[in-house]
Amino acid sequence: MQDKIRNIAIIAHVDHGKTTLVDGLLKQSNTFRDNQAEMAQELIMDSGDQEKERGITITAKITAVDYEGYRINIIDTPGHADFSGEVERTLRMADGVVLVVDAQEGPMPQTKFVLSKALQLELKPIVVINKIDKPASRIHEVEDELADLFLELAIHEDQLHYPVHYAIGREAKAWPKVPDDTSADADLSDIFNAIINEVPAPNVSCDGSLQLLVSSLRYDSFQGKYAVGRIERGKLKKGDQIMLCHEDAQTKAKIDRVYRTIGLTYFEIDDAVAGDIVSVTGIADAKIGDTITSVDNPEVLPTIEVEAPTLKIYLGPNTSPLKGKEGEFNTSRQIGDRLRQELETNVGLQVEEQGIGFLVAGRGELHLSVLIETMRREGYEFEVGRPQVVTHIENGVEVEPIEEVIIEVPAEHVGAVQMEIGRRKAQLVDQFSSNKGVTKLVYKMPTRNLLGARNLLLTATKGTIIMNTLLDSYAPLGAPLNQIRNGVLVAWEAGTSTPYALESAEERGELYVGPGQTIYAGQIVGLNQRQDDLEVNICKEKHLTNMRSKSSDGVVQLTPHTQFSLEQCLDFIENDELLEVTPQNLRLRKRELDHNKRKRAAKQA
Repeated sequence: MQDKIRNIAIIAHVDHGKTTLVDGLLKQSNTFRDNQAEMAQELIMDSGDQEKERGITITAKITAVDYEGYRINIIDTPGHADFSGEVERTLRMADGVVLVVDAQEGPMPQTKFVLSKALQLELKPIVVINKIDKPASRIHEVEDELADLFLELAIHEDQLHYPVHYAIGREAKAWPKVPDDTSADADLSDIFNAIINEVPAPNVSCDGSLQLLVSSLRYDSFQGKYAVGRIERGKLKKGDQIMLCHEDAQTKAKIDRVYRTIGLTYFEIDDAVAGDIVSVTGIADAKIGDTITSVDNPEVLPTIEVEAPTLKIYLGPNTSPLKGKEGEFNTSRQIGDRLRQELETNVGLQVEEQGIGFLVAGRGELHLSVLIETMRREGYEFEVGRPQVVTHIENGVEVEPIEEVIIEVPAEHVGAVQMEIGRRKAQLVDQFSSNKGVTKLVYKMPTRNLLGARNLLLTATKGTIIMNTLLDSYAPLGAPLNQIRNGVLVAWEAGTSTPYALESAEERGELYVGPGQTIYAGQIVGLNQRQDDLEVNICKEKHLTNMRSKSSDGVVQLTPHTQFSLEQCLDFIENDELLEVTPQNLRLRKRELDHNKRKRAAKQA
């Protein structure tokens, strides 16, 4: 039975076509009927609301197809570096990887990260150069870059010999060599055959006592918690008594039901053998990294190692005057319970209590912002502080994370990029131009100096920049970076914003609120034109007299105010500021709302 099982993970940099390729594999393996809705869908595996909206994979998904008598379990992994914890925990279930690389962009930072993890686990790689129909594709150069990458990362010589295939994932076509005509009929049978012939069957034993490492959890209202993992040894049956082994404890439990995946559907089965990936219910205490074993021989498998977080953020109950008016859950206890629930499935996250709030540490701004947005949509109301880097002590010295930053930008915007990055004390490692008028810049810089740069660079380059980062190393903590952003316009008093007051405030800077909004004292309502903060009253009404009416001076013409996304808000705030997050609004505010206390604190500083 094990000889007919193949476990593979699809790995790649963000937007290189992993999920689209999985779509084609699902459709061409006859997993769906011709009349099923999935046959007309794209990005089938990206099922979460934020995944659909952002166009990225956030959590690893496990599916399976049957092809010519073989059962192929497929793990679709995220491509963004912030969700690399998802990659690390799911690669343990695979025996091989399909490395998808864009024919134009070539290997990117996340390509290097996921490939290094796969080679360390000695997974068999299959390279797929995707999007070969792009006008700017450079297939042979990408092949050379991949050869250099394998040479750098390979653990032993055998890993330098890997098959290369060529694909147009969007059209579900693949070839064993570069085709002369990409419009000719083709399908993904070449990829299926490569998986069957190149990826080894699971190296497991049906004999012996049960061992299953829990690599993922999922929930539904029918069965509650499902523990997902690959059976490493033995067999598993419905109704079996098992031992759940934690780090330092053991708990007896009974397997209620066993499920196997086909496409997007879970089918209940009576038993499963070593090498297969299954979901089991009835084990309420299961956590990622636990081992499900037999009662007679509870041998623990090595736990999942995940790299440490690089950014932390304060997250606590809302303390603004509008607390409790827009959110269903706003107490410290409710927020703490939700964060502890998140820890069960989000292995790259760490949570530590800090007063009435919490310090939440993750792998990057996107990792943290996805959690914040998820809680916001669930009805939670809270406040968050500015992201800070996570440092640690090495040999008695405090060290901070250093990022490798790769920027691609049209030649006319190179100066703007160099000026902004230069202000942030970055070190230029490499720079080269393509014949398409695009310049590639490679920098190394501290993670803390990178905070807030992405949105400024998007504006400076008119949205044409492509920017990718990857944790490179740790270095001794450097000098703090001076505030680069201008000061802010701070509301002087509470009330409702009026067009009359906003018109005069417009002359002082860029506004972030419009007329008719509820404002409280200490709320940030705009960006000042100067370096210092300025308090403004945007709630004052035009005074009327016997000779003057509200409309006598004509209609007020206001410039549309700027509305920030969640990520832009996190990039914007400084150490003395907070972001109020509710299901209905995002409000920037000063940490201390009382202007007299703010002035005293500024004098003492």
